[in-house]
Amino acid sequence: MTDEQTSDPSDARPGVSRRGLFGAGLAAAGAGVGAAAGIAGAAAASGVDPFRAASNGDESIDLSGSVPFYATASRQPQGGIRTTPQRHCVFMTFDLDAGTATDLQVLLARWSASIAQLQAGKTVGSVEPAHGNGVGADTGEALDLGPASLTVTVGLGPGVFDDRFGLAHKRPAALQPIPALPSDRLQDGLTGGDLSLQACADDPQVAYHAVRDLARIARGTATVRWTVLGFGRASAGPAQTTPRNLMGFKDGTRNVTTDEEYDRFVWVGDDDAAWMAGGTYQVVRKIQMNIEIWDADVVSDQQRVFGRTKIDGAPLSGGSEHTTPDFHARAAGGATAIDPRSHVALAAHENNGGVKILRRPYNYTDGLNQYGQLDAGLLFAAYMNDPSHFTRIQRRLGAVDRLNEYIAHIGSGVFAIPPAPRKGSYIGEQLFR
Repeated sequence: MTDEQTSDPSDARPGVSRRGLFGAGLAAAGAGVGAAAGIAGAAAASGVDPFRAASNGDESIDLSGSVPFYATASRQPQGGIRTTPQRHCVFMTFDLDAGTATDLQVLLARWSASIAQLQAGKTVGSVEPAHGNGVGADTGEALDLGPASLTVTVGLGPGVFDDRFGLAHKRPAALQPIPALPSDRLQDGLTGGDLSLQACADDPQVAYHAVRDLARIARGTATVRWTVLGFGRASAGPAQTTPRNLMGFKDGTRNVTTDEEYDRFVWVGDDDAAWMAGGTYQVVRKIQMNIEIWDADVVSDQQRVFGRTKIDGAPLSGGSEHTTPDFHARAAGGATAIDPRSHVALAAHENNGGVKILRRPYNYTDGLNQYGQLDAGLLFAAYMNDPSHFTRIQRRLGAVDRLNEYIAHIGSGVFAIPPAPRKGSYIGEQLFR
């Protein structure tokens, strides 16, 4: 995808002009600019900056940070992938209702215009209609909260490329449903989806507001399929210490970090569909943890399950957290220091043909289950330039991982993540040419 392609002013589809596509999206999103400006002006007059006000009185959380939505260069990825992980996430999938490719185009255009507003800390339309009579275009619960580093990442599932929209010939070869994997206990209501939205922010209400209003925009075109609310920033970003999952262990120590690794393992190149160049693939799994059973296990066994120490996160072969694990090192008695069936051994790129994936998960909790026990786990979100890399790793993990005694994969989805659009364009526009 070249610069000229992303800025081509020609119609996105015969009979459907770009002006027509954006008429629907920008009319709603643009209406929010005045409302947001009025709120900011009133705050300035009172000497209060609402975009720096932190929830719960914690002034150490700066909610004024914003992440640009539109790309400034070709092949620039959407936000929410390499973006420093925020504190909260809402993940939502949708099924497309019967319609046409034009309906899908209009939705993606409206979403793009609205996401640009939301990531700038603005509304997607009026909160109070003229004369106070009518339904607001924006639900209003994020008015005083600022951008909070919000990112909304949009994905397209395999179903977009079936016979409904005439896009089968544009389907990337790598976009295939995740096959059945060992230890899967998938639930129908937590699996699949034609579209995905991943909203991440440093304020949970900002993230929730984003998917709530985007879901309203989708009414009549798409229906919500499943959703997960995540918290805890369960992956490390630049200058962040490695967070912990709900089992108490550090999560993400050996993640993709360098430009070379992103180019090699995450971003799609020229060998895939042209409209995906610069994009990536998203694999999402809802992983339920048997928290109360895990909590009853002795810490020494927990450490053998993971292959790391619980407090420091160091591999059991020795060293500190970021020491490369030695899978051949021997412990007293002659056994390997790191159990070959431990999570770290089975997931290590050294033991998977050098394959790496970018992990960007969050913890979640759904309260109590029907047995009165804690219902919680991990919203596993990962990015890669070929979903088969995830499948390769998970086949090994699902077959013999010692962690399987304490977890179950109950939700799953795979989505193509196109690159970010240029201003005046929309997500996935190249797909319709």
